[in-house]
Amino acid sequence: MENEQTSIHDFDVTLICEYFSSMHRQGPGSESATLEALGYIKGLTDLSEIADLGCGTGAQTVTIARNAKGHITALDLFPKFIDILTANVAKEGLSELISCVVGSMDNLPFAAESLDAIWSEGAIYNIGFRKGIEYWKSFLKPEGYLAVSEACWLTDSRPEEIEAFWTDAYPEIDTAERKKKQITAAGYDLVADFVLPKECWTDFYALQIDAQEKFLQRYPDNSTVRMLVENERREAELYAKYSDCYGYIFFVMKKRRT
Repeated sequence: MENEQTSIHDFDVTLICEYFSSMHRQGPGSESATLEALGYIKGLTDLSEIADLGCGTGAQTVTIARNAKGHITALDLFPKFIDILTANVAKEGLSELISCVVGSMDNLPFAAESLDAIWSEGAIYNIGFRKGIEYWKSFLKPEGYLAVSEACWLTDSRPEEIEAFWTDAYPEIDTAERKKKQITAAGYDLVADFVLPKECWTDFYALQIDAQEKFLQRYPDNSTVRMLVENERREAELYAKYSDCYGYIFFVMKKRRT
């Protein structure tokens, strides 16, 4: 690549959406990780309201609907993702449990203190971790839950190559301890946190291989597409090399009653 520090954010959003819409997940995660985080959320009833922000095509949305009480509003900025999720929800017979909405996580359509839980897997980076947990808190009922997976350093020091890559891609990446301090300062009590297994990442990158070949065949003369695919391959290579240094941590927190 001409610029080794290119990140996914440097590409046209339409191409990014098309590329990731062909995959079951748009980031590292798994059904078992979703279920583990869900296990820490207590007291949901059939009347509970849950928001899944940055839901993508909704792999985790469907898992939540199948395993928790309440109604879910799944929100994503990209209409194509929402179209795919809407079709899957209908196919799975979950239309009464899940509403699919095109919208932005930094301009939510909910009333203040109307949600029992907010969910966001691998997506809060779009708004920023600190801004996200502070802004979203206003939509949670007292003692409502927020569950997010966030890219974090797993070591106190890293090789320069991976430090530079992640600092450019997501300047807010930090250690779990510093994220926990932000959680407390924002008015939450931390309920649980755990590191997603490495398989969540390796499976995510492995599933892209077929999508990459099809994408290149669809746009054989598009240099931007080639760079996008090369960027994803580079990310996979970096993870294989530095997987002990970083990962996703799932944070489950509860809005503190004031």
